[in-house]
Amino acid sequence: MIPKRIGFTTSFPVEVLFAAGHIPVDLNNVFISQDSSNYVQNAELKGFPRTLCSWIKGNYIAALSSNLDMIIGIVVGDCSNSNSLLDMFTEVNIPIYRFSFPANRNPEDLDKEITKLENYFGVSRSDTLKAKKRLDEIRKKLLVLDEWTWKERLVSGLENHLWQVNSSDFGGNPDRYESELDMFLKEAEKRDPLPTKLRLAYLGVPPIYKNIYDTIIDLGGDVIFNEVQRQFAMPYLLPDIVQQYIAYTYPYSVFDRLKDIKPELEKRNIEAVISYTQSFCHLQLDNLLLRKYIDLPFLTLEGDQPEDIDARTLLRLESFFEVHS
Repeated sequence: MIPKRIGFTTSFPVEVLFAAGHIPVDLNNVFISQDSSNYVQNAELKGFPRTLCSWIKGNYIAALSSNLDMIIGIVVGDCSNSNSLLDMFTEVNIPIYRFSFPANRNPEDLDKEITKLENYFGVSRSDTLKAKKRLDEIRKKLLVLDEWTWKERLVSGLENHLWQVNSSDFGGNPDRYESELDMFLKEAEKRDPLPTKLRLAYLGVPPIYKNIYDTIIDLGGDVIFNEVQRQFAMPYLLPDIVQQYIAYTYPYSVFDRLKDIKPELEKRNIEAVISYTQSFCHLQLDNLLLRKYIDLPFLTLEGDQPEDIDARTLLRLESFFEVHS
């Protein structure tokens, strides 16, 4: 069987694709690592509105440029525009599959959804769990990387972000990803601890700003906790595939996220919070509740286009550091 290249719109049970021998491609990672500004402009030239999340526009062009055989869209538990985006892929003759996380976080409903996915790709639950066992070997190493970020301070917030965000698809090749991770950890182990004046948490979806982590370091702080990126790395290492994706907080409510966030803030001695929101995203409402229930200095940043931080946002960051460092 020739492996298929299968794009997807956010983290979901990728173990099923690996079990079936296919190559998963996270469209978000393709978009943000390529000529992302042109991707957004190209989507707008095709009629996508200006007042639409840049990730949706970027993912559309990323899919068209990635030689994909099909696309899996997460239509419940992610962006509210996913259903319509899948219709756009249908219009250009790319096969699609719709996957839904249960809004009520019910294990039986999620089990049925994963079983449907397995049946579609012709794999058994034992096949999926075998793939999960292989990926969990890598995820254990990501737990070490994460601990070296907040505890030993051998890994920067940017490095933590990049490794964890790319664990959504392991670059389509877990063996290569693990080999590169091993080399990175071997190098990081030899470092002196990184200096940090302000221990920050980064909450929300990964940033569209290209230099936010570098800017934070230049101002004297570092990100000790990347919330959603850590979730992509599936940090709980639960033995069952359903349990794993029930524990995964991103598709569920802000209150489920807070149950994960608040203990991590305390464990990591977080001193202040940066909460990132994307322009035109429904998750901006979650930010209101995060601010309400987190009793730490709290700065909300909103990004729109894939670019360096604008002057206004930089000024807000500088002011925040002046007050709280």
